[in-house]
Amino acid sequence: MAEVMAKKESRELGSGKKRKARGRRSARNPQQAYGFDVEFSSCATRIVMRDVLANNDYDIALFSRVGLHCYNFQQGTNYKFLSWEKYNTRFTSNYDFYITFEAMDPVRNSVVSFQTLFSDVGRVVADTYVIDMWRTFACRLRGGNKALEDEWDVDKVIDQFYTGPMPKWLSDDGLASHNKKYYVVQESELHENDWLHTFMELAFSSKANRGLVASPPLEINKVVVETKEDYIIEAHEKLKAKNAIFYICYKYKGVSSEGFAGDHQSIVRKTMDGRPGHMSLEVASQITKR
Repeated sequence: MAEVMAKKESRELGSGKKRKARGRRSARNPQQAYGFDVEFSSCATRIVMRDVLANNDYDIALFSRVGLHCYNFQQGTNYKFLSWEKYNTRFTSNYDFYITFEAMDPVRNSVVSFQTLFSDVGRVVADTYVIDMWRTFACRLRGGNKALEDEWDVDKVIDQFYTGPMPKWLSDDGLASHNKKYYVVQESELHENDWLHTFMELAFSSKANRGLVASPPLEINKVVVETKEDYIIEAHEKLKAKNAIFYICYKYKGVSSEGFAGDHQSIVRKTMDGRPGHMSLEVASQITKR
């Protein structure tokens, strides 16, 4: 697993090569954003509207929720996802989704429109694990066509603790011996921080080979957060760390002929390069034996 991850990181993160620019062309209408509101002139894709029956409705909603979490995390807000409105796709070195969606502002009790650029970076299979990487390159309030910072900042120095091979599953002994590096999320916090459920669903989607057509019946059982830094004031502040590793235990409560019923474990590593709307999620899940 470590060897494959090292190769992947070298190919996708460490090369420093510039990817093909995405969404940099401006639309003629200053209120329309290229990629979100205007189709790409050089791609055989089209904007898909919400009223069109789509078998990836759940995926688009999940990707939207990931982008919204990035916005809430960086801006200190608490918008709640409602539904996606439309999306467009483009293949560069990644598979990009330009999504427009609506969210509720609980403070003003009003509906707000957002745009997010969600990118499927790639997948590797190592031993009994499948490892997916996703990134958000934008999540912003809709309006205007300002160019996106759609490339990961390869010059940003992120501690090697968060960029090396994916960690192994956390043992009980490890949790006990390094308790200041870990935080066991309390049950009340599992309900308060619904983005943890989004991470869980992203992990299950990976395990299910991204073949979900509806929200799965999942129940989150336990989450442990790890950071390199010991906590100084309150352990629960680790939930607000820009870079962190999440060990998630959850249960699939439905009936499945695909071998998904029962308990599951996944590891989610989150990193940020400091740019607005930028977040990277690496998800490692054990392959289900069928």
